[in-house]
Amino acid sequence: MQLYLSSIGLGRETHKLKEMLPENRLTAYIPNAIDYSSDISRRNKSNGQDMDDLRSVGLDPEILDLRDYFGKKDNLESALENFGVIWVRGGNVFVLRQAMRLSGFDAIIKKLKKRAILYGGYSAGVCVLSPTLHGLDLMDDVSQKPYGDDIETVWEGLGLIDFSVIPHYPSNPLETDSAKPIIQYFVDNGITFRTMRDGDVIIIE
Repeated sequence: MQLYLSSIGLGRETHKLKEMLPENRLTAYIPNAIDYSSDISRRNKSNGQDMDDLRSVGLDPEILDLRDYFGKKDNLESALENFGVIWVRGGNVFVLRQAMRLSGFDAIIKKLKKRAILYGGYSAGVCVLSPTLHGLDLMDDVSQKPYGDDIETVWEGLGLIDFSVIPHYPSNPLETDSAKPIIQYFVDNGITFRTMRDGDVIIIE
C-alpha cells in the first residue's frame, strides 16, 4: 500500500500523485468524516468538488458510504476488492473513526496494507491513520455522535503510520496559537507528531 497524505484537498504534489496511480483507477471516495453535518446540500457540493478534483488527475471516483456497510463487514470487504484507490476526505476524525469501526473498515484496511493499492486523503482522512487519536480532541469535537449517542468514542487510530498529524498548521507564525495546545499534549505524552500546512503532502511508498 502506498500513502498520499494531504493537509487539504489534493495538495501541491499532484504530479507525484499521478505517478503513483495504479492501473485500476476506480476510486472509493469515503465521505463519512462529515456525517455530523445536517446540511445535505453543502455536503453534496463539497463531495462533488472533491470528486471533480480526483477526476482532474485521472481517477474514477465513486462514493463508498460506510454507513451502507454498518454490521456488514464481509460485504464491505468484497466491495473494496473492486477499487485500486481509496480516498478519505476530511471532517471530524472521531466521526470517521466511528464509521470505520461500525463498518469493519478498520480491520479490512490492515489486510489491504499488503496489496498494491493507493490510500489517499486529507485532514481527518490522514489523522485517522495514526496510532492514537488522543490529543486530536483539542481540534475536533469528540462529542459528535451522528450514529447514535450510545456509540463509544474510538481513541485508537488505524496505526498505518507511526506518528500523529496536525493538519492545517498556520503558515503565519503569529497564528500558531490554535495548534499550541495539541503540540503541548503530544510533547507531554511522548507522542511523535508532524505538522502539515495546507498544501503539504506526506508520501509513503
